[in-house]
Amino acid sequence: MNKLKQLWSNLRSSFWFLPSLIVAGSVAVAVALIHADAVAGQQWMSRWPRLFGASAAGARGVLSTIAGSMMTVVGVTFSMVLVTLALASSQYTSRILRNFMRDRVTQVVLGIFAGIFTYCLIVLRTIRGGEAAGSIPSLAVTFGVVLAISGIGALIFFIHHIATSIQASSIIASVADETLAAIDRLFPQPLGQAPVDDDEDQPPHPLPERKWQAIPAPANGYIQSVDNATLLRLARAHRTIVRMERGIGEFVVQNTTLASLALEVPPEPELTTGVQAAYSIHRLRSVEQDAAFGIRQIVDIALRALSPGINDTTTAVMCVDYLTPILARLAVRSIPSSCWQEDGELRVITIGPTFADLTAASFDQIRLSAEGNIAVMLRLLDAIEVITGLTASTGRRRALREQMEQIAEMAARTIESPHDRIRFEQRLVRVRKAFDAEPILFPTVNKEALATHRNAPY
Repeated sequence: MNKLKQLWSNLRSSFWFLPSLIVAGSVAVAVALIHADAVAGQQWMSRWPRLFGASAAGARGVLSTIAGSMMTVVGVTFSMVLVTLALASSQYTSRILRNFMRDRVTQVVLGIFAGIFTYCLIVLRTIRGGEAAGSIPSLAVTFGVVLAISGIGALIFFIHHIATSIQASSIIASVADETLAAIDRLFPQPLGQAPVDDDEDQPPHPLPERKWQAIPAPANGYIQSVDNATLLRLARAHRTIVRMERGIGEFVVQNTTLASLALEVPPEPELTTGVQAAYSIHRLRSVEQDAAFGIRQIVDIALRALSPGINDTTTAVMCVDYLTPILARLAVRSIPSSCWQEDGELRVITIGPTFADLTAASFDQIRLSAEGNIAVMLRLLDAIEVITGLTASTGRRRALREQMEQIAEMAARTIESPHDRIRFEQRLVRVRKAFDAEPILFPTVNKEALATHRNAPY
């Protein structure tokens, strides 16, 4: 099942899968209309001669013109897509190219143009040279004209879509939405409304001394996903413990240790193959089971914006704004324990990110690149204040407080303007009070409050 999900994700990210389905659909429509024309075409022509009446030469000329123009439009569309990918890669980060390739609008528009071309070829093949009855599929030819008009509308919409999607706000929002969806899948359980200490805040239980057998990685690449249910089933069937040595999002080298089994003797080949099959290793990371990769993409955009060559503070602030709802969503979610048990027996030891890890991944590099940038530092403090007000976990609040103190330390070293220092100190006092106040606990994240925070002046 895990392999099927990964295959489906790869198909969704391709430029050929959905267009191929649309082309196949256009062939089916062409065949159906040709058949319908053979059955009732004369009846429609006699009722609406001006609409369906056309000579063989005229029908062939219309379809040839449509087919040729559609191929020209396909070339123009591909050129626009390639230019967009090049601009996005150079302006933001190459890691967001996969989001453009997954764009449904781009895939559908390419499929529409290729489908119209294929439709015209199929109908052209059925036009006979004479003017005898049944030699001209009038209904299919008329529908081809309708498709051509629809293609013009699709081209206009696509130009508007490209102009919109290349904007920084659209790109960052798209990555944030995908990351939030991954968080909802990975961490569906809320923490509840009472102050708690999460399992991640507690020291791990000591494990008894065991002999561990290494399972080698079958290939080089990033771990995109892990089927924990398969690992649990294998551990139960062989009465052992499976311990992950590399987590999702990490790079593994072929023949290095991927996981370990609590066995006295080397595992059987079937068991080794089964554990390896539970891992999906690819040359690229994906967000489906790796929410940290979504955060990584937004952070990369912020770092590019803060680089001396670009110096785009507004985009960096926008990245912090969208990192805020991601961490806010995590703050109210229960992160599963790394120890999976069954009937009181430890079976699987996983490796997963903690809230502190994801918070550090979100803020550390942006903070280090924002030395002396009062706008970004104030926005980081605002983000910490919002997230702190949503969690009662002592461990998560401790991670947020550490981030706050690191920002304050850097501001003390790098902010030179007395006026900016006063602004920062005032904001810092307000954030420190948020740690002393009772958290506002909701069953889910208050999206309206986060939207208000994003629109606040800095």
